[in-house]
Amino acid sequence: MSAAYKIAQAARLLGVSDDTVRRWVEQGVLETTDTTPAEIPGEALARHAVDLARASFDPTDVLSSARNRFTGLVTNVIVDGVMAQVDIQSGPHRVVSLMSAEAARDLGLEVGSLAVAVVKATTVIVEVPRT
Repeated sequence: MSAAYKIAQAARLLGVSDDTVRRWVEQGVLETTDTTPAEIPGEALARHAVDLARASFDPTDVLSSARNRFTGLVTNVIVDGVMAQVDIQSGPHRVVSLMSAEAARDLGLEVGSLAVAVVKATTVIVEVPRT
């Protein structure tokens, strides 16, 4: 049996409200199971998440080999000597970057700034919930 998600779970995973997911279901954008209460099949939810990511606003106009781009708002900047820590909230994802203080200043990073975290890594760890 493949995974299926309740409306509230789907909303959290997509970073939207329960009402938005219900509207998408009513409009036929998201399919549901025939169960009561209705659930959203994992495959349908994954397809919709990819569609949303492709359609999301990206303030950059660059070509890049990095595929993991998280557009969000800067929520914290800590500058300490020559280094800085910058936190970006991208939907439900918190991305933390450590960079030189000079780079943080040059980029004009401050709380509320729009920014894109670009992740290029050779190691990605995948976890699943215990059943």
